[in-house]
Amino acid sequence: QVQLSESGGGLVQQGGSLTLSCTASGRIFSIYDMGWYRQAPGKEREMVAIFTDGGMVDYADSVLGRFFISRDNPKKTVTLQMNNLKPEDTGVYYCNADVLYADHRKTPAIPRDKFWGQGTQVTVSS
Repeated sequence: QVQLSESGGGLVQQGGSLTLSCTASGRIFSIYDMGWYRQAPGKEREMVAIFTDGGMVDYADSVLGRFFISRDNPKKTVTLQMNNLKPEDTGVYYCNADVLYADHRKTPAIPRDKFWGQGTQVTVSS
C-alpha cells in the first residue's frame, strides 16, 4: 500500500505564512500528479495546487500569487508554501497523489490509484 504523510498545518494570523509538506511511502514505482486540496467547513473539497510529473503546475485562482507548490521526486515529497494567508484559506488541507505501486494482493499486481493523506488543519485568524 501507499501512505501519504502530511505536516505543517497550524494556526496563523491573517497575512502570515505556513508551509505544508507531504511525503509518499510504500512500494512506489512512479508518482504522477501530486498536489494539495482543501475543504472548508460546510463546503466541498477543492483543488488548491497540483504539480504534474511533467513539471507543470496549476493553482486555484483564489491562491494564485500567494501559494507556491514544489516537488522533490527522489524524496517523493510535495511542499506547499502559503503566504499572505487569509481567513478564507481556513480548512483541512489534504495531500493527493496519483501513484503506480506494487501490491501482490491485487490484479494487476502493479496498480495505479489515487491516494489521500489524513489531512492537516490550517486556521487563519482575522
